[in-house]
Amino acid sequence: MIYIYNDYGGTHTTSMAAAYHLKQLPQSEKKLTTDQILNVKYFNKLTKEDFGKLIFHGVDEDGNSVYSIGRKRNKLVVKALKELTLLLEDKYQFNEKIVFSNTSPTVPIAMSFGGFFSRGLKIDFIGVPLLVMGAKQCCDNIFRLVENTKKIGKAENGEKVIILQNDNFK
Repeated sequence: MIYIYNDYGGTHTTSMAAAYHLKQLPQSEKKLTTDQILNVKYFNKLTKEDFGKLIFHGVDEDGNSVYSIGRKRNKLVVKALKELTLLLEDKYQFNEKIVFSNTSPTVPIAMSFGGFFSRGLKIDFIGVPLLVMGAKQCCDNIFRLVENTKKIGKAENGEKVIILQNDNFK
């Protein structure tokens, strides 16, 4: 199975989701420390050149690959990847379940502004504290989103490609 966490930039909530998924962060809804947040691989490190790239984060305890992607505002990226997967399955007997999980609903306003200042304007002294504040505000929602994503991924429902919008994690 392949898990792909996606959102606008692909460097904040998606990196945190991948870290929770891979048990690189505490497995609870407790608030994270500043150090824990800033030490998440790829957190606030990806650039505009990374938009649209699948970023490999690792393999989970069940042998499943975990990726993230920054899709900008274009939610059609996930739909196109789904269609490509179904095409590969049909033409080449590609037989891998893929779960796309949207982390955008977990993003608080502080994180949006922090990302804009840090990644967009390159003003880290304003952006990074806002990103950390936002990450602390939403880490419990991201943890629950990841747990739900894994639960749905493990369920036998016959679907080969699952797209989770996760609107209930706001």
